[in-house]
Amino acid sequence: MRTKLGNIFVIYLIMIVLGVASGLSGNSALESFGLIISEVFVRIFRCISTPIIALSIIVTLATYSEEGAMKQVWRRTIFYTISTTLIAALVSCMLYLIIKPQNVHQAASNVKAYAATTTYSEHLINLIPTNIFTPFIEHQVLGVLLLAILIGIATRHIPDANAKQTVTQFFRGMYGIFFVITKWIVAVLPIGLYGFITATTLQMNKGINLSGIGEYLAVVVLANVLQGFIILPAWLKLNGIQPYLAMKKMLPALSVAFFSKSSAGTLPVTMNTAETNLKLNSNITRFVLPLCTSLNMNGCAAFIFATVVYLMQNHGLDMSVSTMLCWVVISTVAAIGNAGVPMGCFFLSASLLSSMNVPIVLLGVILPFYNIIDMIETSLNVWSDSCVAIVVDKNYSEPQSELTPQLQM
Repeated sequence: MRTKLGNIFVIYLIMIVLGVASGLSGNSALESFGLIISEVFVRIFRCISTPIIALSIIVTLATYSEEGAMKQVWRRTIFYTISTTLIAALVSCMLYLIIKPQNVHQAASNVKAYAATTTYSEHLINLIPTNIFTPFIEHQVLGVLLLAILIGIATRHIPDANAKQTVTQFFRGMYGIFFVITKWIVAVLPIGLYGFITATTLQMNKGINLSGIGEYLAVVVLANVLQGFIILPAWLKLNGIQPYLAMKKMLPALSVAFFSKSSAGTLPVTMNTAETNLKLNSNITRFVLPLCTSLNMNGCAAFIFATVVYLMQNHGLDMSVSTMLCWVVISTVAAIGNAGVPMGCFFLSASLLSSMNVPIVLLGVILPFYNIIDMIETSLNVWSDSCVAIVVDKNYSEPQSELTPQLQM
């Protein structure tokens, strides 16, 4: 994994150098080529992101049932998942207000006009589409989320078992197709990085200052660190569990998550580590952890909030406290609906911004740093999944676990 990570770093570094060289070359052909590549990948992001979001939610909601003995476990898991993800977005919001990242550049005139003529009430109205295909055609991500939730829940309640299985298998197959396509996109992403860096370099030649990017990155990283080392351990402590002993015992899974950048790929290791090292009930881990892998995205919520708010701020949209709190909720819902694919948070942020007509070229500046952010986010997501499983297990049947402190001590 370290060798692979090193190779990726070298490839990214080469593409960054080539992008900067093209942007500074003064050669109109190279500049046009870079801008074309940038536009192509912007279109790819917009094309792939909304179907993946919808299919991920539909498959997740259609697959899991809350019947029988697992009904209480399902409800607790969903409650803990929503709560921890919402808190992660709130932590990101708090840090954003404290650090106050500076703008990279002034807003473009076309975005100012959009900000002046479009209100959030209109976006809320647009959540109810006039046509089932409208949210996908117009990239209305929130409308897509609403439709996906309704379809997923309705699929689970289809009375005909054969019809239900057929519909579920169809959506699973479609999700598998888009998952493969996403892997192909990630494989050629360094080419997109070249285009984004070229476009950004050309903008920098026009007087853009990138000093605010470091402050934005500080918000994202600190939000993950606070959530992982302060918020979640405090929650475990309140439930009578020794948090840092639990973290130590989960290190094998957290290490794999860090280097693989895939909570879904880490799932077998996470389940084995939770059952072997934490002595959790296998019936709980094999139900809760796969569910959390699909829904529990603490790191993603923090990233989506900071990224969307930062780019909107950079392009002249109003970022009052009330607006930011609104985006805390949106980021939470979006993170829960995030697809379990490589760079899912990045694609989702791009889609949200595109749906608001906010230019996403600045994401090209963030992209070189996203590998490290993704590693931290994935580790946080797996740690949060583990915390949910531990608390659910403790409440489901009081375990004789080494994690429960001795009261007499």
